[in-house]
Amino acid sequence: MIRLVAVCMLLVGVGCGVTQTAQSRPATHRTTLQQDIEMQGYPCAKGYAWLYADAKLESCAVSRAFALGEAMLPLGSILHLRPDGRPQFAVLQHDSVVAGVKCSGGNWLLGPSEGSMTGFYPSGKLQQCWLAGDQVVQGVPCMTAGFIGLFGDGARRDGGAKFYESGKLESCTLAKDFGGKRRGDHFQQAQ
Repeated sequence: MIRLVAVCMLLVGVGCGVTQTAQSRPATHRTTLQQDIEMQGYPCAKGYAWLYADAKLESCAVSRAFALGEAMLPLGSILHLRPDGRPQFAVLQHDSVVAGVKCSGGNWLLGPSEGSMTGFYPSGKLQQCWLAGDQVVQGVPCMTAGFIGLFGDGARRDGGAKFYESGKLESCTLAKDFGGKRRGDHFQQAQ
């Protein structure tokens, strides 16, 4: 599961602060949960879970919908934690609204393992969201990414909306002309 996400991150070019090099990533190992269980306060579903070397939870599919910071993670979403147990990112089971933004979830065929990552600051606040369709985010018309981060014109751009920890939109790719910039341009604003 984690290796697939890492490959997807390379293909899609997610820059949400959750990527790590192989050298800096703590060692993990897979375990099989025989039943749904609460681990470190997180509802993990029966099946595979990944643990850090110190046996703390790294990732699991969630056994029920639950609140994680600003998000309500749907049943079946895949949760990833930092070594200190705070949220890192989630791969949502289906498109979901997080902090007022509709974030992309897993696809109908392969579920969350093939979905976009929604990144979180350690505080649980939204850091990056792959948009589920073009949408206006805090007054800015932001564009969604297509398959593997490609847009209709064949250009490769970041299809995510990035946020400052304060909740203010940091950047996105414009879905239409806005503020003197053209559709497809990178929009960035100061905190």
